[in-house]
Amino acid sequence: MVKNATGDVIAIDGKCLRRSPDKSSNKSAICMVTAWSHDNQLTLGQVKVDEKSNEITALPALLANLDIKGGIITTDALNA
Repeated sequence: MVKNATGDVIAIDGKCLRRSPDKSSNKSAICMVTAWSHDNQLTLGQVKVDEKSNEITALPALLANLDIKGGIITTDALNA
C-alpha cells in the first residue's frame, strides 16, 4: 500500500538507459527522469526525455503526473 506523500522524500533524477543506443539505426540512448519515493521504496513515475533535449524539459511533465503534495522533493544540481 502506498502511503501519503506528506513528509516523504521524493528523489528526482535523470539517467540514460544502459545499452539503449543503437548505432546500426543511428538512434541515441534512451534517457528517463524518475521520481523515487524513499518511504515507499518504489518508483512513483518516469518520463522519457525527448531526443535533442535534457531532463530539465521533462521534469515539469513528470511533476504534473504525480500527487506528491506535502512531499520533500530533491533533485541534482542540473535542476536547481
